[in-house]
Amino acid sequence: MPVQATATGAESPPPAGVLRTPAGRFAGVPDFPWAPRYTTVSGLRVAHVEEGPAAAPPVLMLHGEPTWSFLYRKMIPPLVAAGHRAIAPDLVGFGRSDKPQDREAYTYAAHVAWMSDWLVANDLREVTLVCQDWGSLIGLRLVAAMPGRFARVVVANGGLPDGLMRPSLALKAWIAFARHSPVFPIGKIVRGGCKDGLTPAEVAAYDAPFPADEYKAGARAFPALIPLAPDAPEAAENRAAWEVLRTFTRPFLCAYSDGDPLTRGADRKFRREIPGAADQPQVTIEGGGHFLQEDRGAELARVVTEFIERTRRP
Repeated sequence: MPVQATATGAESPPPAGVLRTPAGRFAGVPDFPWAPRYTTVSGLRVAHVEEGPAAAPPVLMLHGEPTWSFLYRKMIPPLVAAGHRAIAPDLVGFGRSDKPQDREAYTYAAHVAWMSDWLVANDLREVTLVCQDWGSLIGLRLVAAMPGRFARVVVANGGLPDGLMRPSLALKAWIAFARHSPVFPIGKIVRGGCKDGLTPAEVAAYDAPFPADEYKAGARAFPALIPLAPDAPEAAENRAAWEVLRTFTRPFLCAYSDGDPLTRGADRKFRREIPGAADQPQVTIEGGGHFLQEDRGAELARVVTEFIERTRRP
């Protein structure tokens, strides 16, 4: 796929059939002062925020469904204060990134390809990956495809389904809701996945990327893309990724909250099968829901910082 990196604030019209959220929608977003940077991948503009020393190894934070990089606002300042380069992109269809209108444009393979090209275009190396929800489904595929770019991995409330695991009732209900509900209130959905709730301004911030229903094609599509059957699209590719991860000896940490019905227990497979996880502690973050970055963002940032310090190569 053609890849072109563009400068901060660069503007070009979106391709036909692609929506771009007006910048004014983000004017009132609280506690998120960072200007977006853009990378053009296959004609789509992918946004990210980046703070901290440019020469420092990056901490790459991948969000999931149906959030955007706003999810990491509580983690960016402490990571930067610890001397790290914090990078949080918006997946295609989310945040300030472009949003194809056709739901069929959103496939698991397409998301992996978009973010693979984005990673290469920005030439990120010695990456500490922090991934949650769909950030894990995409991010761990990047690790499997380009393991040499990643120094370590933190999975927080995430997984890599291979079509061989039984889905939870909570996951089945979420897939059905995304597919059939006549309304899809993004901010309220995120609030429902948080133990501590959200303020009205925070709910509005999660709604900000989606001025109308036609902007939500990606958010609607994501749940049904999870490969739950052995012959589902990308199930075989995920099984192949697992084979690579079973040889991944660099540090691998699971940091799961104690209050997430969607991913409860998924860490056991990582800790059992990935060599880099063998010598790492089992981390349970108390008081966090599915979106533990909201409920316990500062604590997760501390866990990440301590993990980096503990596993830094001499």
